[in-house]
Amino acid sequence: MKKLFIIAALFLLLAWFAGFLWFNHRINSYENTDGIKTDAIIALTGGRNRISSAIALLNDGAAEKLFISGVSKKTSLAQIEQFNDVRISKKQKVQMGSKAKDTIGNAIETDEWIKKNKIRSIRLVTSNYHLPRSILEFRHQNPKVSIVPSPVYSDKVHPKWWKNPGSFWLIATEYNKYLYVYTAYVISEIFNGEE
Repeated sequence: MKKLFIIAALFLLLAWFAGFLWFNHRINSYENTDGIKTDAIIALTGGRNRISSAIALLNDGAAEKLFISGVSKKTSLAQIEQFNDVRISKKQKVQMGSKAKDTIGNAIETDEWIKKNKIRSIRLVTSNYHLPRSILEFRHQNPKVSIVPSPVYSDKVHPKWWKNPGSFWLIATEYNKYLYVYTAYVISEIFNGEE
């Protein structure tokens, strides 16, 4: 029995590590989508350079609208410009949501705005390691909306995670969150399909 337990534990560890390698490849090999226009740009707060990247995309005409999810209620556009050292050329095209406190909250809050504004396609701007889970949450809320991933890379997160313990733990933590959300939605679909 003990031997069987050890074999099972080793198998699970190997499966986790194989998935972790796949996850690392995925977050560092997104296709270039610079030429693709969408109805709106969605920026998720909480990571380095996310907001400035989204504003640059808006200024460049990648979409006509920008929605920033997860902003503090007291934050103004002027403060966002100052903090991110950017200038918003189309302030009237920017809206902010302050309800979201986490990724699922981002997806729910954004879905309300998407439906209100009759949006059919979005460019989702967030950290590269955060994109897989964000896409899962957004697709769960609204599977009809087309999502163009727009990864934001940080020099603080090294692709060669084996050389940087901080990067390893950040990516591994995000991978575990992704697995949890993916598994929860698969189980939910199985049970909903049986009803």
